[in-house]
Amino acid sequence: MPRSFHLSRFTHQHSVVILIFFAWIALVFSQDNALTLWLNYGFFSAVGVVGAIFANSTGAGGGVVFVPFFAYLSFSPESIVATSFAIQCCGMTAGAITWTRFFRKEHRNDRQWAALPSALILSVPPAICGVVFSQYSEHGPKLLSYILGGPDNLHYVFGIFSIILAIAIIASIPLMKRAVFTEDIEGRDIVLLPVIGFLGGCVTVWLSIGVGELVAVYLIMRGFNVTLSIAVAVILSALTVWSAVPFHVFISHAIVWPVVLFAGMGAIIGGVVAKYLVLAFSNQALKLFFGVWVLLLGVTSLPIF
Repeated sequence: MPRSFHLSRFTHQHSVVILIFFAWIALVFSQDNALTLWLNYGFFSAVGVVGAIFANSTGAGGGVVFVPFFAYLSFSPESIVATSFAIQCCGMTAGAITWTRFFRKEHRNDRQWAALPSALILSVPPAICGVVFSQYSEHGPKLLSYILGGPDNLHYVFGIFSIILAIAIIASIPLMKRAVFTEDIEGRDIVLLPVIGFLGGCVTVWLSIGVGELVAVYLIMRGFNVTLSIAVAVILSALTVWSAVPFHVFISHAIVWPVVLFAGMGAIIGGVVAKYLVLAFSNQALKLFFGVWVLLLGVTSLPIF
């Protein structure tokens, strides 16, 4: 009886992913240049898996992996951000669905997770407003040029932001050892979460990372459950990248679609697997490993290397 239960649970949770996988195989082989696509872009599937696992197990966007990798391959700054967004629409969505199901099945009545809906309500709309402001308003691109000095400085600003993010992640590790967690959203959260969401949305448009990381670190430092903080960040990031990608589909046309075809499928797999890594390893170990990784990426992204 228990064995059949686990089998049915596996089938229910993963049948959609299996169907998507076979649909993806059919799509690839329906292309006239299928073999060339496999040879030239097949390795991006592994990149997608790695990026999505990091993103969905820590709350940081997959851009932390995708941006420096695409920069190494000499993609244009606009293509780096646009392609990262498209891949994250696959991986972060898979992760968001996985975390949402986990919340509904395991923690719907858990007081330590009671803040999840409120945190999303307070952060998602402002984050989308930040995306719209940065992409479509007259002042958004001007602000981008003023702060970054233009798209060509993407690698430099990404490096600095990653270093700051890594320091914040590592500094928050001692807070994870607390036995008593904050359970309710308070007045300061009602003020600060929308501000962080809006600014994070702007940063995400420019760097392909930002909003999930900032909100996750804030919630952890406020004393909320770490796994809850990661879940909020993943769901928030998924909704944010979906609001950002139409600009690149219909206006910038900067997405490198063959890369998305392979990395996107890998990201879906990574998004499903990530939750199990979070539950299998300690939060401190995950955050330490990820913080050091982001720090190395940030340092190597600076012009001195």
